[in-house]
Amino acid sequence: MGAIGMNEIMSIPLGFEACDAMLKASEVELISAGTVCAGKYYIVVIGEVAAVKASVEAGREVAGGNLVDSLVIPNVDEQVAPAISACTSPEELKALGVMETYSLCAAVYAADAAAKAAQIELLEVRLGRGLGGKSFITLTGEVAAVQAAVKAAEGLEETKGLMSQSVVIPAPHPDMLRAI
Repeated sequence: MGAIGMNEIMSIPLGFEACDAMLKASEVELISAGTVCAGKYYIVVIGEVAAVKASVEAGREVAGGNLVDSLVIPNVDEQVAPAISACTSPEELKALGVMETYSLCAAVYAADAAAKAAQIELLEVRLGRGLGGKSFITLTGEVAAVQAAVKAAEGLEETKGLMSQSVVIPAPHPDMLRAI
């Protein structure tokens, strides 16, 4: 997949302008963009590392002092983009991991770290919509793998102070699949 990049901006109009600048700056694909609580706007793109870096930098320049957070993750795990787009649908839940972050960028970092740390399936990376600016990640797999994935995400330097709560439910009720 290459890289994933993201800008989180504390201005909706500047967010739209930054999104346009990011897409015009280089050959990237828009994965998700939109408004979130507290009047923020986020943009997520994927592509080759150099293109993503150029795109994110173009957005940062437009955002200026309204930039909340930004990231570029080279060699992002292939599960991250579909989970941000909520394009995953597991047939069954094994253990269920749920991680909550205070930052949208922290959620993307956490999801990537979790997917790389253990053999799990990312279900969704919900970026702040209707959550008061928080984000959360859901994932499934064998209990030990989910525990290792959550621990890896919580241990990242990029998520220090930005993780809220995490749980691992070893044997979720089958109806939980509809709840997520």
